[in-house]
Amino acid sequence: MTQDIHPLLLCGGSGTRLWPLSRKSHPKQFAHITGTDSLFQASARRLSGPGFAPPMVITGADFRFIVIEQLAALEIAPAAILIEPGARNTAPAICASALALEARAPGALMLVSPSDHVIPDADRFRAAVHAGAPSALAGDLVTFGIRPDRAETGYGWLELAQPPEPDFPPLTLPLRAFVEKPDAETAAELLAGGRHLWNAGIFLFSTTAILAAFREHAPAILAGAEAALQGSTQDLGFKRLAPESWHAIEDISIDYAVMERARNLSVLPYAGVWSDLGGWDAVWRESGPDETGMVTTGPATAIDCRNTMLRAESADQHLVGIGLENIIAVAMPDAVLVAHKDRAQDVKLAVTALRDAGAPQAETLPRDYRPWGWYESLVVGARFQVKRIVVNPGAALSLQCHHHRAEHWIVVEGTARVTIDQTVQLLSENQSVYIPLGARHRLENPGKLPMVLIEVQTGAYLGEDDIIRYDDVYARGQGAKG
Repeated sequence: MTQDIHPLLLCGGSGTRLWPLSRKSHPKQFAHITGTDSLFQASARRLSGPGFAPPMVITGADFRFIVIEQLAALEIAPAAILIEPGARNTAPAICASALALEARAPGALMLVSPSDHVIPDADRFRAAVHAGAPSALAGDLVTFGIRPDRAETGYGWLELAQPPEPDFPPLTLPLRAFVEKPDAETAAELLAGGRHLWNAGIFLFSTTAILAAFREHAPAILAGAEAALQGSTQDLGFKRLAPESWHAIEDISIDYAVMERARNLSVLPYAGVWSDLGGWDAVWRESGPDETGMVTTGPATAIDCRNTMLRAESADQHLVGIGLENIIAVAMPDAVLVAHKDRAQDVKLAVTALRDAGAPQAETLPRDYRPWGWYESLVVGARFQVKRIVVNPGAALSLQCHHHRAEHWIVVEGTARVTIDQTVQLLSENQSVYIPLGARHRLENPGKLPMVLIEVQTGAYLGEDDIIRYDDVYARGQGAKG
C-alpha cells in the first residue's frame, strides 16, 4: 500500500516583479496570468487526485479568505490553513507546517511547492512526484531540478554528482551542491557542462526527515516554530501562529537554513515545462509568442511590433503598440508599465520608487478583495466617493456604523438584505436605500448569485478606518475594512 503525499502550498509572496498586475494587496499567485485558473488554483489542482491528500496552505492573514474562496471554486477542501503573523521566508514556514502535519500524520510524506509556478503537464509532474517518493520514504530530502534550456541568471542551480540520462527518466540522483544565481558567463558554463539543473524550490521529504534536519542544522528555527505552533489559536477554519514567537524566528530560506548543510540530499530531474513566472519576460515566454515574437492579451493591438508583449487588463481601455521591439507593456486601470524586455527583472525598482513617493499604486489594486467579495472605487471627490460592491452568495458584511459619512445603496444585480438599526428589508434590482450617519447597518446577499451594488458615500471623511464593528461573521477586529 502506497502512502499518500501531503502537499504544502507556500502562499505568502508579494510578487513585485509582476507589477502592476501583482501587488502586495493581491499578489501574483491569486491572479489569472495564464489560463482560466489563478496560479494558486492551478497549483492546488495539479497536486490533487489519487495518491495526494488534501493540501495544507500557509499564507498571510490578508489572504486567508482568498485562499478559501479559490479552493472552494475547485471544490477542494484544505486539510489545514496556517496563518503567518508576518513573512519570515520559507524555512520557518516549512518547519511550522511540518510540525503541524507530524502532529496529525506522523512520518507523512510532505511535498513543498510554491503556489505561483507554471507546470502545464500536471500528469507528468504528478508522476515525477510519485517517482521521488521511495527516496523520500528512505530518508532523503528530495529536491526537484528542472532541465535547463537557456543560460538563466534568474534561478539558482543544482550541481549533480553525475549527469542525468539523456532522456531524463524520473529517477533520483545524488546532489553535490547548490549554486547561487549566476552571472551570464557562469550560467553559460553551467548550461554547457550538462551536470546542472535549475533549482525549482520544490521539495519532497518525510516529516521525520525534515524535522531531524531542522533539529541538526537549524535548532533555533525548530524551537521557534514549535513555540509559535504551541501558542497558536484557532480562528474560524484557520490556525493563527503565535505572533511573538513567530517574529522572533530568523528570516531565512530553507536552502540556507537546511538544504545547503544537509547530507541526505537527492535530486529528481524534471524535463517538463516549468516556470516560476519571475518576471514579465517569463510571462511573455510562457504565453506562446507568435512567429514574430508577439504576445497580446486583452484588448490590445500590435502594429509592426516584434518580440513584444502588450497586455491590457481592463475592458474599458485599449492598448496599442506601434513599431515596438523587445518591449513589455502592461496596462491596468490605475497604472501602466512600459519596459525593455531585458529590464524585466528591474520592475521591483519601480515598486520601490512608487512606495517611497507614497503612491498607492505601489502596493494596492483598485479592486479591494474582502472575505465577502470585493469593491472598487469608481469616482472620488472632496466629500464624496462612488464604489461598486460585489457580495458573494450567502456572504455578509459586518454590522457596523460610521461617524463621518452617510451612504446611499443602489442594487443593480441580485438581491440584498439590508439591516438599518432595527429595520431589515430586501432590495431587488433598481431599488435603493439611505443609511444615515451613525446608523448601525449590515449588507447581506441571501441569493444564489453575486449581488452588485453601487454605493455613494458623502461626508467629511471617507477613509476605510471610519468604522465601528459590532458583529462580524469573519471575526475581524475594529478598524478592519469591509
